Amino acid sequence: MKTQVSFFILLVVASIFALPHTYACTGLRLIAADNGVVVGRTLEFGLDPQSEILVLPAGSKIFSSLPDKSKGISYTSKYGIVGANGFGFDVHIDGINDTGLYVGGFYFPGYASYNQPDPQKYAVSMAAEDYGTWLLANFSSVEEVKANFDKVFLVENPIEAIGGMSFPAHYIIHDRTGACIVIEPLNKTLVIYDNPVGVFTNSPAFDWHMTNLNNYINLSVVNVEPVDFNGTNFSAFGEGSGLHGLPGDGTPPSRFVRATVYSQSAEQKESAEETVPQVFHLMNNFDIPVGSVRDVVKSGEEETVINEITSWTTVIDLKNLTYSFKTYQGQNVLQVDVKKALAEAKYEAQHIPMSSEFNIKDVSTDFVN
Repeated sequence: MKTQVSFFILLVVASIFALPHTYACTGLRLIAADNGVVVGRTLEFGLDPQSEILVLPAGSKIFSSLPDKSKGISYTSKYGIVGANGFGFDVHIDGINDTGLYVGGFYFPGYASYNQPDPQKYAVSMAAEDYGTWLLANFSSVEEVKANFDKVFLVENPIEAIGGMSFPAHYIIHDRTGACIVIEPLNKTLVIYDNPVGVFTNSPAFDWHMTNLNNYINLSVVNVEPVDFNGTNFSAFGEGSGLHGLPGDGTPPSRFVRATVYSQSAEQKESAEETVPQVFHLMNNFDIPVGSVRDVVKSGEEETVINEITSWTTVIDLKNLTYSFKTYQGQNVLQVDVKKALAEAKYEAQHIPMSSEFNIKDVSTDFVN
């Protein structure tokens, strides 16, 4: 496997471009009539993460990303994993294992906190970037995760080049039954929540987002009926009047509300396969085109503009074990059959490019006879 130290390069480079302000992932879930669970998420960055699909077979030996391997966990993966990494290195940002368990790591600035290294706990210590892979490698269901989520010790993994910051993350976990939980490292302790809506974004903490939904219980996908005021009829100007007031900005609270409304109101499809394109359509609502969200970093008289974009979108079918994705550059959907990829990988980690080109098909003469 490639060195985990390389992942630190990603963090160093990202910090230069104001990473805490340029990471706006959104996730949601739909369940088909055949009980198939389909999960979608976006990944936003202020620079191209150069992600690849990391195929990690069962039986792989995995070490923590801590610089001193003797002070961190090592174990053998019980399950095979397929998912996206960052900058082509062997750290899963997003993934599914061969039993249909899904884990997504989302940025959690200002809230994530970790422990100092403890010699008594070296054998179970890891950095935050290791946690998602550990869950996928060892467990097959949300219930198993609930029983074991705090059996490891998340420690600070300071990076001198970014002022001693450890990578802040929190995690959403789905399984094939439709169960969903969230795990957050708060006050140096892993806190777990049931997630009945299957939606996830970034800061603040998950329970705050759930409370905030109470502010939007007036919203409806049904159009508002006309109202008569003293003989004068007033009606909405067009479609969508029931959702007037739905927050449309790119902040995590607003995205959480939108994702909840869209996913809870989505028409249920018969099968998980049919639900995959439906989830892609829902995720399109969270695309960030270049220029619409930006940071301006000032250094003396110099200003650097950092544009955030939706680097990639993934849609994962937990029933049929497919991992589909599209990128900002390509937009055409590519798919990995999880079992096929793991079988072909055999006994070592493999990488599948996520990069693709934007293809335009000329249909000028494709007349229907």
